[in-house]
Amino acid sequence: MIHVGCVDTNQQKNSSSRLTHLIVLDPGHFHAALLQKSMNEKIDSTVYVFAPDGPDVKAYSTLIESYNNRKENPTSWKEIIYTGPDYFEKMISSKPGNVVVIAGNNKLKTNYIDKSVEAGLNVLADKPMVINKSGFNKLVDIFATAKKNNLLVYDIMTERYEITNLLQKAFMQMPDVFGTLEVGTMEDPAVSLESKHYFFKEVSGTPIVRPDWYFDVEQEGEGMVDVTTHLVDQVQWKCFSEMNLDYKKDIQIVNSKRWATILTPAQFKKVTKKDNYPEFLKKDVKDSLLHVYANGEINYNLKGIHVRVAVSWDFEAPPGLKDTYHSKVRGTKANLIIRQGNEQQFKPILYIEPVKKEALTEWKNSLQKAFSGLQKEYPGIELKEVKNGWEVIIPEQYKKGHEEHFALVIKKYIQYLEEGKMPEWEISGMLAKYFTTTEALEKALNK
Repeated sequence: MIHVGCVDTNQQKNSSSRLTHLIVLDPGHFHAALLQKSMNEKIDSTVYVFAPDGPDVKAYSTLIESYNNRKENPTSWKEIIYTGPDYFEKMISSKPGNVVVIAGNNKLKTNYIDKSVEAGLNVLADKPMVINKSGFNKLVDIFATAKKNNLLVYDIMTERYEITNLLQKAFMQMPDVFGTLEVGTMEDPAVSLESKHYFFKEVSGTPIVRPDWYFDVEQEGEGMVDVTTHLVDQVQWKCFSEMNLDYKKDIQIVNSKRWATILTPAQFKKVTKKDNYPEFLKKDVKDSLLHVYANGEINYNLKGIHVRVAVSWDFEAPPGLKDTYHSKVRGTKANLIIRQGNEQQFKPILYIEPVKKEALTEWKNSLQKAFSGLQKEYPGIELKEVKNGWEVIIPEQYKKGHEEHFALVIKKYIQYLEEGKMPEWEISGMLAKYFTTTEALEKALNK
């Protein structure tokens, strides 16, 4: 690691113009480091970091050092870090790279994205890019500016690369097996996704230390506009694949609700290493307990389809339990369900469950025929008959962990950079996604 008081951009200017040159801005979330967990031949090994001095940038640096020093497949990043109080202005004026990675305080993020695009920089941002309605309105302008200046703004949607999600989406494209997507009702939605998360956990084998601001919804955002972003993205990506969405016409929020996760002072100290609540959290403290509105549920219509998404958080998982995910998509011929509970040993497993019992032999033949085609794309996958249908057996080689998905996200982003453009469905999808989350929050707050 090299800490410098000024940034010399000559090295970047002299290096290959074919490479992507990363700038990391104020890395307050460990996702910034996960983008560098592995090397990419199309990314220059020198990374410029601009951040305020403090625990956030130190935690980021520690993770990068651990990747550089690990025994197996070590990385070789050279970090040039500037931590002066004018870090943001210094980044804008020097621009030592062409892509800004932004993963940190969500209260600051939207402005970071806005000013970076105005300065002529491409942006790869962690979710969420916005956490409220005013932020969404600014995002609309950001994409307009990016389009005008031929810049790419993209958010990090890792769950698109999880194998059960990929296969669930693939089966939805098989009309003889899945049928067509049901319309559903609010009581029995066509699409239902839910995830559960924990504040205290390990990242890259090390217990995570979260910044104290992470527990302030004015800085991190409520759960409804944070992790829920992934679920809303999954709905759009699976149900309306590569289709342009119009957030003004295609989305209606029916109802939404929010509730708090309550932390004790001891739990707060365990995950932040801070002895006391900071002043900005005092508004959320009642009788020494911290109330964090990290939980949310949205019921909405997307192009006439009824959808439910929900996110909840606890402090720490019981032994053996990790973040969990449940996804159910209802078709006229079969339901496709991802379960990740105790029966699945908390690992996501995809099930195919036929809706009708009549003509089952014909449907089974269609399943086998369609599945044989899918096996050519994913050699080694198998079907296992279970109580209510079939379980998809997936070889370990396809089960990449959450941390490994970041390399796939940045690979896709670099592809768009090389092509010089991003598909319109990606842009309209991001606007639709953040309209959904921020509009739902607005409705929940105004109840």
